[in-house]
Amino acid sequence: MDTIDKKLLELLQQDTKKTTKELAGKLDLSVTAVYERIKKLEREGIIEQYVALLNRNKIEKGFVVFCHIKLIQHSKEFLTHFERQVVKLEEVLECFHVSGDYDYILKVCVKDMEAYREFMVTKLTTLQYIGSTHSTFMIGEVKNTTEFKL
Repeated sequence: MDTIDKKLLELLQQDTKKTTKELAGKLDLSVTAVYERIKKLEREGIIEQYVALLNRNKIEKGFVVFCHIKLIQHSKEFLTHFERQVVKLEEVLECFHVSGDYDYILKVCVKDMEAYREFMVTKLTTLQYIGSTHSTFMIGEVKNTTEFKL
């Protein structure tokens, strides 16, 4: 990856709706050169996908909870089973296997506290091998970005 690729990636992270013509103008390259660079970055897996980022509040998913999960045992079977189950939960936007006092941290986005309670009671606590949970509620968002500085 050269400096032009890095600049191209920075521009794409800011706005993927820019046309190759607009990107070419900013990079002082031909449209074909920009197109080829993008295709190369996609083939190499540097660009994984293109998405629309939604405003959580406008779609009634503004209540954000970080749920810490401790499994009853750390066996590979229990970890694998839990992971297979948790990825199916639509309320869970992110799930990280972590070190420390807990085994997993989930980022859960729902409408409100009642919706979170319903999620906990009917979905999360029905998963096998959960020993305990600890929920932390977001008070305010200080930083939320999808951009990597290259």
